[in-house]
Amino acid sequence: MQIKDRERLDGGRERLTVVPESVDDLWHLQYVLEPGDRVAGDTTRRIQRNDDQMRDTGGEREHMWVAIAVDDIEFHKFANRLRVGGEIVACSREDQLGFHHTLNVEEREELSIEKRFKPDQEARLEEAEEATENPDVAIATVEEGQAHVHTVAQYGTEERAAITGPTGKGDFARERSELFTELATVLERQDADAVILAGPGFTKQDAYKYIEQNAPEVAEKITMVDTAAVGDRGVHEVLKRGAVADVQQETRIESEAEYIDELTERIAQGAKAAYGPDEVRQAAEYGAIERLLIVDDRLRQERGPDGEWRLDVDDVVRTTEQKGGEVTVFSSEFPPGEQLSNLGGVAALLRYRLE
Repeated sequence: MQIKDRERLDGGRERLTVVPESVDDLWHLQYVLEPGDRVAGDTTRRIQRNDDQMRDTGGEREHMWVAIAVDDIEFHKFANRLRVGGEIVACSREDQLGFHHTLNVEEREELSIEKRFKPDQEARLEEAEEATENPDVAIATVEEGQAHVHTVAQYGTEERAAITGPTGKGDFARERSELFTELATVLERQDADAVILAGPGFTKQDAYKYIEQNAPEVAEKITMVDTAAVGDRGVHEVLKRGAVADVQQETRIESEAEYIDELTERIAQGAKAAYGPDEVRQAAEYGAIERLLIVDDRLRQERGPDGEWRLDVDDVVRTTEQKGGEVTVFSSEFPPGEQLSNLGGVAALLRYRLE
């Protein structure tokens, strides 16, 4: 994420000009923007024409600049865009004021955001700005008869390919080299900066030797890691072992995996932990929270009119920080976030037990 300009306005509001550089950045913006913000950018809009010089064509799209008062935000990761809708409050064509419009924000498109930024939103923007320098990582897990390729993003991991088919003997068996060829082709197509090759046994070593001979440019990027499983479970093992951190220092999802493991261990032991909105609010009031854990989509929901908790979520975040605690916002699209959602969407690692 590029932050090109920052301007302080009256009433504690700020105007930021940002340029998202990846799908990750669009995902971050989903949780920075909220109803009531003002967002501006270049767009196209269908204009109805019906005058003496031109017949009504049913509407033609024109390029224009618009500023909207945000009503809704939707992230479409498979379309690589963020949709931000609301009423037009300023526009290069005054006759469009008051109409509803949706800005389709894509990578490399400049966007102006005007709002009062909350601390966790500021932290998210800083994280996105710093992550620009992080390399892209692919995780390939392989064992006899199957291979999986995942990519690592800040919003989670995503499976890009699942290659299956029995190897060895039998009518339907395939040569191991076929499996390795397909794996190498997928990894070449991903064009990642680094590749982690993982799995049980010796199959991954054989896969590496094949790739080294047939796709040396991919082999140069490979780091091998032992895991007991492949697929999603294998990826989780890779993340827990910190293998991605070797090439990215520390990723968001690795730290989330560590925190959720620490939380579940403490809960099992009846140790210093709290979960669910009521317990966490009490812990915040006592100043007992060492680290607050909250799921991003739940945080966003509770800030809006559809919130279900009997508390002000921003009060809990603010109280935690004022009393020296840290706040970690989990991605709902990665397994630790799903685990946290099952615990009520919010939890805390505590300095001491609450009786």
